[in-house]
Amino acid sequence: MINEIDRKHLTRCIELAEKALENGDEPFGSILVSAEGEVLAEDRNRVGGGDPTQHPEFALARWAAENMPANEREKATVYTSGEHCPMCSAAHGFTGLGKIVYASSSGQLSEWMSEMGVAPSSVRTLSIQEIVPDLPVEGPVPELAEQVRELHRRFHSKNQ
Repeated sequence: MINEIDRKHLTRCIELAEKALENGDEPFGSILVSAEGEVLAEDRNRVGGGDPTQHPEFALARWAAENMPANEREKATVYTSGEHCPMCSAAHGFTGLGKIVYASSSGQLSEWMSEMGVAPSSVRTLSIQEIVPDLPVEGPVPELAEQVRELHRRFHSKNQ
């Protein structure tokens, strides 16, 4: 169940996604929060530089692997504006991070892209649970998903 703390962190993720959009990147943002509620790291999408692996969720998984012991990683939560792609889900699982909370789902994003006439991704859309079956996941959050949808609409209207 999404609570006010989750909502606060997801709102920050949407702010980071908007910052990505302002920098010409696809609108995704994520934060890593410790079991004690401390924001440890945050990032936004940076694929506009030409490296399609520069997703914020992947960056946070790398940061966690380099900076956190395994027992702290498994208790941490990753909040993100959009559900992890298969690459980011795998990185999350391999590094042993804990729960994921997302504002909008991969399925929603696929529907939005189709509605906007955007070509489908070259990578198959899969839910996090298809990649990391036992991982606790919460989302989407309908009212926040609509904000994410608007960011994607803005991105794709500028790039068509």
